[in-house]
Amino acid sequence: MIYNKFKNTYFFWVFILLFGLFSCGNSKLEKTSKKREIINQKKTHDTLSIKDNVNKLKISKPDDYIDLIKHKVIGVVANQTSVVENSKKTHTHLIDTLISLKINIKSVFSPEHGFRGKADAGEHVANGKDSKTGLPLISLYGKNKKPTPEQMKGLEIMIFDIQDVGVRFYTYISTLHYIMEACAEENIPLLVIDRPNPNGHYIDGPILEQEHKSFVGMHPVPIVYGMTIGEYAQMINGEKWLKDGMQCDLTILPLKNYSHQSTYDLPIKPSPNLPNSTAINLYPSLGLFEGTTISAGRGTNKQFQIFGAAYLPKEKFTFKFIPQANKGSKHPKFKEKLCHGKNLQNYRELNSLNLHWLIQTYETSDKETFFNPFFTKLAGTKNLQQQIEKGIPVDVIKKSWNSDLENFKGVRLKYLIYK
Repeated sequence: MIYNKFKNTYFFWVFILLFGLFSCGNSKLEKTSKKREIINQKKTHDTLSIKDNVNKLKISKPDDYIDLIKHKVIGVVANQTSVVENSKKTHTHLIDTLISLKINIKSVFSPEHGFRGKADAGEHVANGKDSKTGLPLISLYGKNKKPTPEQMKGLEIMIFDIQDVGVRFYTYISTLHYIMEACAEENIPLLVIDRPNPNGHYIDGPILEQEHKSFVGMHPVPIVYGMTIGEYAQMINGEKWLKDGMQCDLTILPLKNYSHQSTYDLPIKPSPNLPNSTAINLYPSLGLFEGTTISAGRGTNKQFQIFGAAYLPKEKFTFKFIPQANKGSKHPKFKEKLCHGKNLQNYRELNSLNLHWLIQTYETSDKETFFNPFFTKLAGTKNLQQQIEKGIPVDVIKKSWNSDLENFKGVRLKYLIYK
């Protein structure tokens, strides 16, 4: 009896002790889990502000390739992002740096938005002279997207140094294509100064179909292709995408201490309507609105961080903005009209295309007029518009891209310089 009582009591206290240890363990696990969640949240936030590896990443400077260009007549493809960082972390323009090194620059070629990056998207940029250096500026946006043989005459080497953002419909990779083609035709070597891709951490979107090729999409790649501009140049060459399968005499000046998971804030905005890292991250998704009746924030100071329209219901779309003519957009959609939409400035960093905003606005709009012909050029296919119009869910739409994306990843792998 005493033994049985002791035995029952003994097992009771053992049970209590084990339960306590288990509960404490669970509590510790919960605390650890919460701590990890906070760390992950902090990392996500940091990717939109100051980056840990910003001081480690190195972009090639003229000293690294001076032997390739000295005593030669050169052309430079450049814009406001073509800068050289010095030891004090300040920047000078590549053109100014090369002139200080007595490099013989014959002419400067400028892409969309111009040499100083002030022109609107799609705005014609005329030839002229740089007011600071007096160098001739040759526009590669408008009718003359490819340098003519006359414009290439006398050049012994070409430098391409423009910051890309890793999105197919961002036209600097189209300018790269035409520069490579002109160099191949005139037997002029091309140096590409590689720069980090702020959207290099993922690959997503439909592959461009050949029948929808245009200046906002020239190659069979997804909307977000996960390559630096140097790697992309190697792919253009290797896949023989230039006219008649030509190949360019190409040299890539690689980045140091870079990987595709590296996070990096651009020191200079790459174009007037991409003012910060949040806009750059949202651009692949919100850029599709350019082919619809929805505003992506042009004419505000929150370009590609907000979206909306004058006709959207204010009960569902509570954020308000009024587009006005500004330096980045002289004629924005819904100019001087009150728009209702959403503010995404504090939205988490995207690692894939977001189609929900596009579908949400489509379902709240006049479906007959929502899309315009430009949408197909941006998407690179008619399928995406048709899928949205049929009400196909986002996950099913994305699954329809899988096979093509896997094939592209196999092609991409051949040209990677970085992990």
